[in-house]
Parts: sequence; structure tokens; C-alpha cells
Amino acid sequence: MQYIHGILEFAVRRRNFESLDEKMHRLKRKLDKLESKESDINEELTYAESLSLKKRRKSVETWLTNVERIKEQVQQMEQDVRQRRWYEFLKLQNSIERSTIEVEELIQEGRFSEGLTLAVPNQRYKLMTPELVGEMFRKNKEVIWECLMNDKISIIGVYGMGGAGKTTLISDIYNELLNHLDVSVSWVTASQNCSIFKLQCDIAKTMNLDLSNEEDERIRAAKLAFALNKRNNNVLILDDVWDYFPPERVGILIGVNTSKLILTTRSLDVCRRMRCQKQIKVIPLSYKESWKLFMNTLGREMRLSYKCEEIAEALVAECDGLPLGIIALAGSLRGVNDINEWSYALEKMRESNVQQHEDDVELNKVFRGLMYSYDKLKDQRVKECFLYCSLFPEDYLIRRDKLIEYFIDEGLIDGTSNKQAQFYRFHTILNKLENVCLLEGGISKYTGMMCVKMHDLVRDMAIQIVTRSHPKCFIKAGMRLRNFPTEENWTMDLVRVSLMKNEISNIPTNTSPRCPRLSTLLLSGNSKLNSIPYSFFVHMDGLVLLDLSDNMSIKSLPSSVSNLEKLAALLLGGCWNLEFVPSLSNLRSLQRLDLFGTKLSEVPDGLQALTSLRYLNLNTQKLKMVPVGILPKLSRLQHLVLQECESYTKPISIKEIGSLTKLETFKGQLCGINDFNEFVKSWEEGGPTCYLLQMGIPISRPWKFDYSSKVYDKTICLSSCNISESKDGEDSLVLPKHVESLHIHRCQYVKCLCDVASLKKATDLRECKIKDCDDVEHLLCSSCCSFPIFKRLESIDLINLVMLRTLTSSASESRIFCYLKKLSLSKCPNVKRLFTYALSSNLQNLESLTVYGCQQMVEIIGEASDHEDNNILSFPKLNRLELLSLPELERFCNNDMKPIASDSLQVISISDCPRLQRIPLLRELLCPPPSLRFIFCKKIWWESLKWDHSNAKDLLQPFCRLR
Repeated sequence: MQYIHGILEFAVRRRNFESLDEKMHRLKRKLDKLESKESDINEELTYAESLSLKKRRKSVETWLTNVERIKEQVQQMEQDVRQRRWYEFLKLQNSIERSTIEVEELIQEGRFSEGLTLAVPNQRYKLMTPELVGEMFRKNKEVIWECLMNDKISIIGVYGMGGAGKTTLISDIYNELLNHLDVSVSWVTASQNCSIFKLQCDIAKTMNLDLSNEEDERIRAAKLAFALNKRNNNVLILDDVWDYFPPERVGILIGVNTSKLILTTRSLDVCRRMRCQKQIKVIPLSYKESWKLFMNTLGREMRLSYKCEEIAEALVAECDGLPLGIIALAGSLRGVNDINEWSYALEKMRESNVQQHEDDVELNKVFRGLMYSYDKLKDQRVKECFLYCSLFPEDYLIRRDKLIEYFIDEGLIDGTSNKQAQFYRFHTILNKLENVCLLEGGISKYTGMMCVKMHDLVRDMAIQIVTRSHPKCFIKAGMRLRNFPTEENWTMDLVRVSLMKNEISNIPTNTSPRCPRLSTLLLSGNSKLNSIPYSFFVHMDGLVLLDLSDNMSIKSLPSSVSNLEKLAALLLGGCWNLEFVPSLSNLRSLQRLDLFGTKLSEVPDGLQALTSLRYLNLNTQKLKMVPVGILPKLSRLQHLVLQECESYTKPISIKEIGSLTKLETFKGQLCGINDFNEFVKSWEEGGPTCYLLQMGIPISRPWKFDYSSKVYDKTICLSSCNISESKDGEDSLVLPKHVESLHIHRCQYVKCLCDVASLKKATDLRECKIKDCDDVEHLLCSSCCSFPIFKRLESIDLINLVMLRTLTSSASESRIFCYLKKLSLSKCPNVKRLFTYALSSNLQNLESLTVYGCQQMVEIIGEASDHEDNNILSFPKLNRLELLSLPELERFCNNDMKPIASDSLQVISISDCPRLQRIPLLRELLCPPPSLRFIFCKKIWWESLKWDHSNAKDLLQPFCRLR
């Protein structure tokens, strides 16, 4: 009997173990399916992230982590099953069943109906560059493009003498690369004295990578290499490389993920040592090409006499084919018809007023053309403004609004007139310098502000002028100096010293430069500077401008600053740790005081005595209060920036601010609706022409942003407050009639814009941004659609409005939004249709349309009614269309319509719209619009077009991927 029982037990165990094997095989089959899904998701993520337009969702990241964990868990379980013991059966069986359930759940979760990624804002600004002229430029450009297409070439070197046009050539390549959004392109200017450390910082900045907390060069290189390795189709441009450096020491990976490096240099030896696989020489233009560039710059409409043309030919020959010299020379002669001036120009070109470079004859030829352009500036103030720009570091983008303040401080522009007049005068000067090609104009890609920049050769010439003149300047800006210049550098005849953007950490004790004529001292941007000795300012009695801004380590100023009685500007903005400023009572000439972002808890002693102040920034971190009676004494104030009201122990009196009759620019936070209304009503007979006025809980801490010199538009920001029309006897919000930009954030009881009663009287509203307002159902209702102000809106940005259903509830939409240029709708889950057909017919000026994350959006434009013409729909100015993460979107417009593509359409981006089957606005076209530069969409949409695909792909190649 015992024998039979043993046989039965063995049979049961064998059957159970076979059942265990079957369950393990079932788990493995499901795991294989999960791994396939993981592989597809990783491949899609890799591509999306390579575009620099997407980032993976947190839920996707968590899912991938869980998949990796379950894979390891099943692998261990498989090993346990192979080594199993009969008494482990139940434990293994339970583990396998639990894992099977978890794998099935992960397979279901891996559908990600909302998509794998989120859109990442990515603004890419083109460089300002003149038109390329010459056959050699065209050929060089073609060669570079061929190298970019060749997987075997990773490093491209472009070399040639200074002024030959290397930077212009590569700028044109960079601008074209920007048209292809699946290319990650970065521009870094190396320049002279560029260290490995600085190069790492500059490259990291282009990728939004923070290396500030890492000092070890090798670790920085590793982090940089890791970040670069994640970017597919990466092109790194290093402009103006002077010396060899090992790329791997910086962290530059070449040939990884199709990464490429383009560098420009004046030396062929640098190209060779950098192991450039293709070396391209930029040679001077031929005489014929030089003449064409000269005439293009001079202006084709200009007719030269026979004798002037003879002189012009000689002048072009003197430039020896160097584009920079030709452009500068032609710019200075634009509009000149007097034969005597042309003769004088040729005479000046044949002699050099700048000391010759014995080892660089070609460079002197460029300098002669530049020097003539400078001599041609007859207005001494214009010359001084030009030379002043040499105080800034090489390749530094100088903000125009910052320059005007410096010029006023220095007395180069009259500071007594109103701000608008100053700006007119200032921009006229800079425009003139740009017109003669001594300055380059543009917009900063980081701040969006208007800037100017000096070409390095132009700056070299300007520095030679100011350092050899009497009195003279001492300029060591952006040189990465660690040690403070010794006293022999501080001569008696110095008038201006620039040591900005260095790494000076200490000014030796008892340092006391004897510079009685020194008027300007720029010490900004030395972030490691922690103290200044008392003796330093003792012999600087003539100091007019002292810029110590962005010195983040300094905690106090020496009391000797109190004796600088001629000081007109004391700039301390960005000194985050500054806690003490000595008495200012003796600084009766002070006109500008910037304390932005400092740690001062009280206003400086003697502030009330500064009756000449025209500019005051009190936007500090810890300021408790502005004592009563101080502001009215500062009656000349034109620019005033105040701290947010919640930081004050005692609110500022509105009457005191209202007493400042010369105030032109104001930024401030008002605590309540009564103060807000009182302040706005005081403007009825005049007030600030530029303002940023906030009410309610601040949207963000103001010292995180540079308000120190910003000239504000007429902007109102309302946050977390009741702004709807009062129905219970309380005061209603009063907005300025001239408000141009309105931001509403987290405000309740607002169902549409007409609930803000005082908007009915506004006349100039151009921009409206509404975010996180849970009660908004319509932007406009039937009653407010008739208000002229809403017809003139140019920009609308609606974000996270959970109750929003339509833009307008009005049945009559005549002329609404007829001036609208930009519309962005994000995360509004209840909007099913963006426009009615009638409303869309008004959008003749629409330039940009973005719809993102609207979960129930079915169509962009609704069906036309019976009495409406449904055959024609035109968007003549639309240049950008983005439809992103719209899971229910089925169509752009009703199928019966025949929309006409915009002739100006440049960018189409459609992502995570699984139900959309056709590309909107393009289905009737037989060829791509000539303006189209980029299209990103699914393969099914691409194939639905009736285009000649080969020609279309040629248009969008080499880097744009069509999916």
C-alpha cells in the first residue's frame, strides 16, 4: 500500500512540474510580446528625442523601468524553475502567476493613448548674415553640404585669412540647417584665449546643460559627451578657432550618431592638427566678384559718374578681394556723389592710420578699409559711441537698451529729455554704424532682445584707437583673467577701464590706483570677486560710471564709495549676495541706481538725498519696506521698478508713486483692487508710457528675471484675484485704456472676457493670454463680439482652460479676429471644434496656428451652413501650422470644403494625431508650395499628397525625415 501511495505521489508531482513548465512557457511568450513593444517604444523615443522637439513622458519612463525590472525578475524565475525542488512548487507557481498578470498589465499600459512624448519649446534663431557673393563661395558651400551628407567625413575645416568670409559662409550653412528640425545644430564662437573650460561651458549652454557645479574638467567632458551622444544628426560649429585642442578633452564626440564638427580658423595648421578630413580654403574674391559685392552694398540704384567709377574701381582693387573690407568701404560711401569725397577715400585707403602689422600684410588691407569707414564718421558722438562698444568682450552681443543707459550715464546722449527722444537719438546712431558696416545688428537667440555686435577685426581696430589715444582706455574684457591687473597698468591718463567678464576673485589689499581722470570702470561679470578694499576707490575722484553688476560673490561695498561725488551710475544688479551698501547721501550727481536681485533688506542710507535720480530699481530679494516720504523727493525719476507687495511689511503709498510726474517706465506689484484702481485712475491725465503692472499673487518671483533695464510694453498681469464685474457693491477692476497686453492667470468667476468690465473702454489691446482659469467657457460671448477692441487682437494664447468649449459663443462673427496673427490653444480638454466656418473666413492675417493636447478636438474648422460658400477657404499669410497630441482629431475641416494652401506656408508639424488621415491645406496641390521648408508627419499623410515625391523629397533633403 505504501508503495502504491509513493507511485501516486510521484505522478502528481510530475504532473504539477509539467504544469509549471507550461506556465513558465506561457509567461515567456507574453514577455516576448512585451519586449517587442519595449523595442518599438525605445526606437520611437530615440527618433523623437533626436529632433530636439520632444521629451518622453514621466509615465513612459516609469513604464520602461517596470519592464526592465520584470525582465530581470522573469530571468531569475526561469533559473529557479530549472533548479526546482518538489517542495518549491507552490511558491514558484504563485510567482509565475503573479508575474504573468503583471506582464499582461504592462502590455495594456504600453498603449499610451496620450502618446510617448511631450512637445518641448524650441526657438531657433537665424544668424544675421550678408548675401554670399562669388563662384568660390557657391562651390565651397556645395562642398560643405556634400561633406555633411557623407557618413565617412566627420570633421570639416574651413580656413582662410581674416576678413575673407569664413564666418559668413558657415553662417549661411547654419541658417539652412535650422530649416531641418531633425538636425541638432549648435554654434559656438571660440576666439582667442579660449580655454577648454570656457569651450565646455559654451557648448553646454547651447544644449541647456548645466555644468556650473562641476569643476573637474574630465567629469565635465564626460557629461558633455553623454549629452552629445543622445543627439542624432548633431552638427557642432566652432567659429574662429585659433589654437589646436583635443576634441575628446572637451567632450566632443565625432562620428557618433552621425555627429559632425565644422570649424573655422585662420590657420591651415589648426585644421591639420584637428584631423579635419576635409579642408576648405576660403580665398579672396576675384576682382569681378569684388566689384559686384561693392556695388550691391553701395546700392544698385546709385549711379556713379565716369570719374567716380574709376576711383571706385581703384578702391575695390585696394581691398584685395576681402569681403569685410569691401562691405565696410562701400557702406561708408553709400549716397556719396561728390568726386572730392571719393578722391579723399582713395587717398586715405592708400595710407594706414593704424599701426601696421608687420607679420600680416593682408590684415592691414582690411584695416585700411575699416579705418576709412571710421574716419568717414563726421559726428564725434557717433565715433565715441562706436569706440565705446570696444569695451565689451569679443563676440559679445550688446543689448541696445543697455547701451542707451551707458551712453546717457557717460553724457554721450542727453539724459534730460524724455526716454522716447533718447531712444530715437540712440537708434539713429546705431543704425548709422550698422549702415556703414562697423556694427552688426541682430536679435539675441537667448533673450529675443535687439543687440549689436562688433566683428573681431573691427573691434581690433577700435581697441588700437582707444588704447593709443590720449587720454586712453585699458581693455581686458572677456580675457578670463584670474589676477587683478598690477598698478603699473593703471596710468594717470586712463579714462575708461573694462575688466568685465573675467574670473578675478580678489583685489589685493591696499591696491589704490591713481587715476584722477578715470570716468568709467566696468567690473561686471566677475562672479568670483568677493571683496573690494577701501583703498581701491580713494584716488578715483572723477569716476562717473561704476558697473559691479553680476558679481555674485560680493557681500558688501567699501565705504570709500560714499566719496565718489561725481558718480552718475552705480550698477549692482545681479549681485545676489550683496547685503550692505554704504551711505549714498554724498552722491548728489547719481542718476542711475540698480539694486536688482541684491539681498538688501532696507533701502540704502541717504537714498532720499539723491534728487538727481532718473532710474531706480528696488526689485531686491528681501527689501522690507520703502520708508514713507522718500519717493516724492525723487521727483526726476523716469524709470522705477519696485518689489512685489507681499515682501513689504508696509505697502507703498499709491499717492507717492502718483506724485512722480516724470515717470515713463514702471514695474510694480499692487496688493489689492482698490490700490490698483486708484493707481490706474491717476493716469487719466498722464502717466507711464511703458509699464508692467501686476495685481494679486505674483506669477513668479521677480528677481529670477532681469527687469533691471527692460523697457516694458503696456502690460497688465492679473493673478489669483477676482477681476469679474462686481455684483455685490464692491469696486470693479479698472484697466488702463491703453493696455496692449493682458495676462490672466488663475482668476475665478470669469466666463469670458466681457466679465472684465473695464475692457469695454480699452482701445489698444493686441495680446491676450489666459491660463489656468477654471471658469472660462468662451473667450468671447455674443455681447462682447461687437466690441472693436476684440476685433483688433493680434495674439491669443489659451492654456489649460478646463471648461473652455469655443472661442466665441456668438452666432454673428462678422470681422472678429480679422487682425489675428497668432493663435495657440493648449490643454483645453472640452474644445471639440476650434473655428466655425464663418469665423475661419475672417483669418486672412493668421500667420501661426498651434493646437496642442486638446483631448476631444475633432476638427479645426466646422462645416459651412447652407447659405455659406463652402468651396473656397484661404489662409494667405499662414506660415506655421502645428497639430500636436490630438487623439480624436479626424479632419482639419469638413470634407466638402476645398481649402487653398497658403503661399507663405513654411512649417507643418503633425504629431500624435492617430485619427487624422490627410495633411490639411495641401490635399489639392500638385506640388509643394515654394515657401515650404519643413514637414514632419506620418508616412500615410505624406503618401496621400498628389506631389511628385522625388522632387518634394529633394526640396526637403538632406536632413528632414519624412515619416
